[in-house]
Amino acid sequence: MKQLFQHAANTDDITVRVAVSFLPEQSHPEAGKWFWVYHIRIENDSDRTVQLKSRHWRITDARGMINHVDGEGVVGETPLLEPGQTHDYVSGCPLTTPSGSMEGFYTFTTRENEQFEVRIPYFPLSAPATAD
Repeated sequence: MKQLFQHAANTDDITVRVAVSFLPEQSHPEAGKWFWVYHIRIENDSDRTVQLKSRHWRITDARGMINHVDGEGVVGETPLLEPGQTHDYVSGCPLTTPSGSMEGFYTFTTRENEQFEVRIPYFPLSAPATAD
């Protein structure tokens, strides 16, 4: 099945695409737990080799509570992308509300040790409505 990327952002010829899905089988609304999985594709359309070093997420729930998450690499990896290469990974996000959003940036370095930030597009997290 072909993945449908719903959100995209481009910074310095690096494109970040996001597809997000609600996972009802891992959610427990009666316990105040909702879970989403997101698929990220990073595309290096530049003419330089770049390496993803770190990530910064801003996760907001339906109450307006903001959680900042910083870390090295993505899912334990610091991928090196030659010109024209892509990197895909899948991760997840739990919330204590049935909706929210995510956005952020990756920090990359070049072979010359230049550091730059690449925007991760804003994307909503929304559970389907359920009948009470």
